[in-house]
Amino acid sequence: MKLDLSEESLPVYEALASSVRLHLLRLLAENPMNVKELAASVNLSSAIMTMHVRKLEAAGLIQTHMAPGRSGLQKICTLAAESAEITFPGRQINERKSYRKEIPVGHYSDFMIEPTCGLATTEQVIGSFDDPRYFWDLERMNAGILWFGKGYIEYKIPNFLLSSQQPEELIITMEIASEAPSINNNWPSDITFTLNGVQLGFWTSPGDYGDRRGKYTPAWWPALTNQYGLLKQLRITSKGTFMDGLKLSDVMLDQVNIRNKQWTFKLSVDEEAEHIGGITLFGKGFGNYNDDLIVELFYTDT
Repeated sequence: MKLDLSEESLPVYEALASSVRLHLLRLLAENPMNVKELAASVNLSSAIMTMHVRKLEAAGLIQTHMAPGRSGLQKICTLAAESAEITFPGRQINERKSYRKEIPVGHYSDFMIEPTCGLATTEQVIGSFDDPRYFWDLERMNAGILWFGKGYIEYKIPNFLLSSQQPEELIITMEIASEAPSINNNWPSDITFTLNGVQLGFWTSPGDYGDRRGKYTPAWWPALTNQYGLLKQLRITSKGTFMDGLKLSDVMLDQVNIRNKQWTFKLSVDEEAEHIGGITLFGKGFGNYNDDLIVELFYTDT
């Protein structure tokens, strides 16, 4: 979202000028919720919550749609913006461009995992549960979800950066959760991220979510199995590595061999981790966001 100091951007500033609405955006960053759930979370009436929702929707910060519920139709709210940039008058800046790649969750290049584990397409489970051998099945290329209890999985990512282009920020977006033997919203897991052999840091996933069906999870998918994850953004900049704005480490972009023609991105749950709670990765056709792994390198021309 690009903003400036014109009146066209005013609805966004007005929408953000409320502690209640900021709290709602943080809630929706974790998973979609209906108006009644949002109202209960901040102890407000549904009528007042509807006013807040309309203001956020008018600003383009959230989007809504109607869906069947237990007592009729309900309005589901989802986050519509990932970031915002404000341009001030008179400031001369180089326009940022980017290379963006979507990596299906089944397009990994290597792994070493331990059960519980498995993977599935939107139509069927690949092989059988808890048998790592099926992670080499050719059908894995069509997988929309995968999970494992311990170990790692690696992805090879092409890099199209030219020598005349200056890298500024690498963002990796993923829908991710822990991996419990069944489902457990309180199942912490320390997930470590590594790029080109450089450890970026770890993030503790709170749980393996199954309290409600994922928005895009197929109808045939078992109810007591991973339903959705949290949408997380891993950012590597000139100031360090961050997860959703919280600093994970001091590892900077120029320390990860960013000009390699091919990157290796690894997600792992290590043997020495305090919380060994596994990983679930959601791609298209599963979870709440219907996206694969998204890798975007921002750069400026020099």
